[in-house]
Amino acid sequence: MNPQHLAIIVISIIIAVIILLIMYYRRIVMPMRRISNGMDLIRSQDFSSRLALTGNEKADKIIEMFNAMMLSLKNERLRIREQNHFLDLLISVSPMGILILDTWGNITMYNPAASQFLATADLQGRKLDEIDSDIARGVSGLAQGQSKTLRLSDSKIYRCQRLSFMDNGYAHPFILIEPLTQEVMKAEKRAYEKVIRMISHEVNNSVAGITSMLSTVSSIMHETPGTDTDNLSDIMDACSDRCLAMSRFISSFADVVRIPEASLKRSRLNTSILAEREFLESMCSTHGVALELDLCQADAEIMIDNVLFDQALINIVKNSIESISTVNGGEEGIIRIATCSIPRPTITVTDNGAGLSDESKAHVFTPFYSTKPDGHGLGLIFISDVLGKHGCDFSLITSSKDSLTRFTIRFPKL
Repeated sequence: MNPQHLAIIVISIIIAVIILLIMYYRRIVMPMRRISNGMDLIRSQDFSSRLALTGNEKADKIIEMFNAMMLSLKNERLRIREQNHFLDLLISVSPMGILILDTWGNITMYNPAASQFLATADLQGRKLDEIDSDIARGVSGLAQGQSKTLRLSDSKIYRCQRLSFMDNGYAHPFILIEPLTQEVMKAEKRAYEKVIRMISHEVNNSVAGITSMLSTVSSIMHETPGTDTDNLSDIMDACSDRCLAMSRFISSFADVVRIPEASLKRSRLNTSILAEREFLESMCSTHGVALELDLCQADAEIMIDNVLFDQALINIVKNSIESISTVNGGEEGIIRIATCSIPRPTITVTDNGAGLSDESKAHVFTPFYSTKPDGHGLGLIFISDVLGKHGCDFSLITSSKDSLTRFTIRFPKL
């Protein structure tokens, strides 16, 4: 074999090997590399990229299946993201407070409503029993699936529930805080309005008839004087007075359900208090209580019905006087009325009276509830209704630090 033929054979062998290598690369190496690239895409969760076809029929079937799977994963991820975004929007604007907890009871997520209800800006990573809030203390002991209604000393009512949801196979606890104040107060008002109207109607009708008969009998007895008739006449007069007192007592209940709508007019915070200063000082001095005014320099503008609001303020001071009278007969009693204009026009009535017990805090704004032996339980209901008509936020709290009781009224900003 001459060298020329040998060279041709070697070149032919080399070309055949190259062709075989190309075929091997296209049929085996390229598909394997594409599949390996696909695994990398899945590992990096890059569901937007696609694998190019290799020209190998069997490998391309796998690649087409892989691309279809990637498209499905992409669409599923997009759907989940859209759902999560929608849920995040719902949670953020929900009027219900939502607190999501971890296994150890730390708050991992919360919405603006929860922050507002707990009066705390930063709740992240905190435990409920570490937060200085009546609501936090009320829900910290809730068991899984338990529901509880909280009535606070600021007349607000909340229904709290501890539930859980599944995520990655684990149950995550969360707490729902639902405000019920308006609904409950409206229902209570409808109920006691109906009861008071019915009782007032029946009692006044009966009292009117009894008083008339007693008056007639008393007149007859006065016309026939005598020792026995004089005594009976006095008894008749006493019974008649008692009936009239009962009528006035029932009328005081009826007055609560006849509170007119507030006719709000622009006024000044300090000016409104100073207009009642002499009357309030007279009330306090009669019971040996000192009245102090601490008015801020800025006389903030507010919208009030002067008649209704003055009556509410008088009732607040009257309650403070009665609370002080139960402590050492009212000696060294002080009532301080303070105002401020920032961030909102605010009035705070502070007294050093007996204060509120833990039981009273939960029922202080409940209709007919009273801590006084002769109380009707309607004074704070009247105050609550009037302040509600003015759009005010308010709270009645006895501080554990100084034992002073503060009734705070916050007006809306103009």
